[in-house]
Amino acid sequence: MFSGIVEELGRVSKVSRRGNITLIEITAGKTLSGVKIGDSISVNGVCLTAIAVNKDTFAFEAINETLKITNLRDLKIADKVNLERSLKVGDRISGHFVLGHVDCLGLIRKKGYINGNLAFDIAIAPEFIKYCLPKGSIALDGISLTIAGRKSNVFSVYIIPHTFVNTTLSFKGPSDKVNVEFDLLVKKGS
Repeated sequence: MFSGIVEELGRVSKVSRRGNITLIEITAGKTLSGVKIGDSISVNGVCLTAIAVNKDTFAFEAINETLKITNLRDLKIADKVNLERSLKVGDRISGHFVLGHVDCLGLIRKKGYINGNLAFDIAIAPEFIKYCLPKGSIALDGISLTIAGRKSNVFSVYIIPHTFVNTTLSFKGPSDKVNVEFDLLVKKGS
């Protein structure tokens, strides 16, 4: 389980296929502290298990199902990814409970300013919009955000400057895909 507060941007250093498995290696710094083989790490909001940990890299295996429903399938060498270590009992939850189980892909429709605030409009499949409650929590690429509004199959989120600068949102724009995980409490209540 995670909080949706990104600890750092990692850099993809290797992507390779072995049969039905894709190996993804990521170069990182802070996120490597205390991590061991078998630990869960959120990579762009996807809960992955570290299968190798070195001085400045860790590696993960992703199965085809994971690649099918997430933007990990589009990763290339040198791409940046959002990283967060799993929560420990007793940690503060600064965002909201994020499981790392992506519900769907969203497509950034618009990135711009509304009343001086940076906002993103994200389109999703219509059957998922019921989970987008205004003022409710949502995770985009593992980032805990608040839904500002929704219309049809599009929801909006505002982004504070700190989040923009310290996450992959600074590199994303219209037509880019984001991993979407709806708030567990909203899903349970529906």
